[in-house]
Amino acid sequence: MDTSTLAAVASFVALSTKPRLLPPLIPSRSLPRTRGSLAVCCSHSHASPPPSPLPCTASDEEEVAPPHLRLCRLAEEFGALPDADRARRLLAYAAALPPLPQADRVAANRVMGCVAQVWLLGSCDRSGRMRFAADSDSELSRGYCSCLVSALDGAGPEEVLDVDPADLAPLGVAAGARSRVNTWHNVLVGMQKRARAAIAAREGRRRGEPFPSLVIGRDGAVRAQGSYAEAKAKFLSPDQSKISELVNALREKQIGIVAHFYMDPEVQGILTAAKRQWPHIHISDSLVMADSAVQMAEAGCKYIAVLGVDFMSENVRAILDQAGFTQVGVYRMSSEQIGCSLADAASSSAYTHFLKTASRSPPSLHVIYINTSLETKARTHELVPTITCTSSNVVATILQAFAEIPDLNVWYGPDSYMGANIADLFKRMTIMSDEEITEIHPDHNRKTISSLLQRLHYYQNGNCIVHDMFGHEVVEKIKEEYCDAFLTAHFEVPGEMFSLSMEAKTRGMGVVGSTQNILDFIKYHLKQTLDRNVDDHLQFVLGTESGMITSIVAAVRQLFDSYESSKEVANDLEQINIVPGVFSGEGCSIHGGCASCPYMKMNSLESLFKICQQLPGEDNSLSVYQASRLNAKTSLGKLVAEVGCEPILHMRHFQATKRLPDKLVHQVIHGNGGEPL
Repeated sequence: MDTSTLAAVASFVALSTKPRLLPPLIPSRSLPRTRGSLAVCCSHSHASPPPSPLPCTASDEEEVAPPHLRLCRLAEEFGALPDADRARRLLAYAAALPPLPQADRVAANRVMGCVAQVWLLGSCDRSGRMRFAADSDSELSRGYCSCLVSALDGAGPEEVLDVDPADLAPLGVAAGARSRVNTWHNVLVGMQKRARAAIAAREGRRRGEPFPSLVIGRDGAVRAQGSYAEAKAKFLSPDQSKISELVNALREKQIGIVAHFYMDPEVQGILTAAKRQWPHIHISDSLVMADSAVQMAEAGCKYIAVLGVDFMSENVRAILDQAGFTQVGVYRMSSEQIGCSLADAASSSAYTHFLKTASRSPPSLHVIYINTSLETKARTHELVPTITCTSSNVVATILQAFAEIPDLNVWYGPDSYMGANIADLFKRMTIMSDEEITEIHPDHNRKTISSLLQRLHYYQNGNCIVHDMFGHEVVEKIKEEYCDAFLTAHFEVPGEMFSLSMEAKTRGMGVVGSTQNILDFIKYHLKQTLDRNVDDHLQFVLGTESGMITSIVAAVRQLFDSYESSKEVANDLEQINIVPGVFSGEGCSIHGGCASCPYMKMNSLESLFKICQQLPGEDNSLSVYQASRLNAKTSLGKLVAEVGCEPILHMRHFQATKRLPDKLVHQVIHGNGGEPL
């Protein structure tokens, strides 16, 4: 596959709850205007008048003292106090903080990730020093703001950037709840963002083009910025005649559809609308697709159309057969092979060599990503006892295996980035407290995590061609312009993007996981905002395939509709911004493409209509579209479909019981011994 046509990078989602123009985040006249709209994608809107000048809160002595010295004084001050007195000291700092004018307590100046409402202003004065002002509707949060303003007001921009959040750890003890502890960290991130902007202005660097955006109003209307966003937007309100045509065919021939989140936006737009009239349409990640197909068969569907890559249709076919629905037809959407770079990596000779090494290192367990073929799962299971995993359960699966089986070696594959990210996560856990580790897994502590690091192995030559594009340039742009946004990342992204997302997660501003985890994260934070009924300015950087946007838009619209009908809500969703990459390679552009899987885009709307219209295909015209039924046998003489499904069943047992199946544990400890699995 020619990857030169691939889009690169990230998607950005910004949710804002007040449809009006707001002042820019950096109000100084000495800095270039980021002509403000309601979210980061604001360079194409008109500027608001500058707010009132920022107050200078630093004393003459503090002006001279460098920020690190002021921070040391703060740390010593709070560190010397008994726990009970630290909150009182925060309240004393709160009382000393000048309140912000009401005109500055607006959504564009909000600091996200704080349990209370927090506003922050920052600019560079004529002498080149940063001036900060902040406020909150919570006294404890005001105390945090006061501490940071007292330490960093009057500092140079580079000095602000040099501040390590660890320097402020003693302040966190004062708040108790984790959500309160996040306040100072997120305010600091906001200060550092403004310091970066001041440096860029001083050096004469132009602000980069904003990420493309889709602006979705409460009435469902969509506006777009950038050609890629325009292409996305036109499919969010699909042709009603096409919807009716599809629904009629599905109803007449009893066809169910299971589709992956990464489908083409045109296809997803039609399917999302058609689902309101025909319930047997499901869009999800790969794990749930086969389960949904079984439910559709139980409801009377005679055919299942699978919109995904080939291993997904193979999996649907095998699971339906296991459930007793051998008569239900399963159809894929292309006459050509619909591949997957990860599935291909797992079927390579290099991967076989990786597992042969594992087979010589008992006791060993192979944890294989769900996004691989049944044939691969069968072949590897006969080499090394195998359990499948998803990006949402891989950490729990590996930790449970280490807890249950002494001296275990775990061999993960084929996604190299996910393997490296898992190893990185476990290294991070070695410096966590036992209490924090227990929250992740009850049977582990610092000692057990440290001991397992040398026994975790991962394949180092496989990756998803989409997530591979979330590289250094993307990370730098996020740091520069979107560091104060909610950051989401799929577990398959490269390590630099993973680390950035994990850092955001520690301050309540990030999630790393599956596509469903990302969708749930966005819905959760939007629901929180609606429940609180405050004028929030939510922004989400979406670190996965751009096809997720359609499902995000649908979920957000549904949430707003439910609140509209159940109670009065003063807030409005003003916009959802999508950040695509350039047409090829890394980077972000207003006119660029996006992180987009070329294999998934082989599932065209034309193919879907063709199959639905021609079923049951009695003239054999659809034979090339039928999902293959694996009748081949393994080296031990068992059916590939049966052996390949066993690692999936092991995973489902783990999901249901939170323990590995006894059969799998026995295989790991005693070896397969050449016996049938």
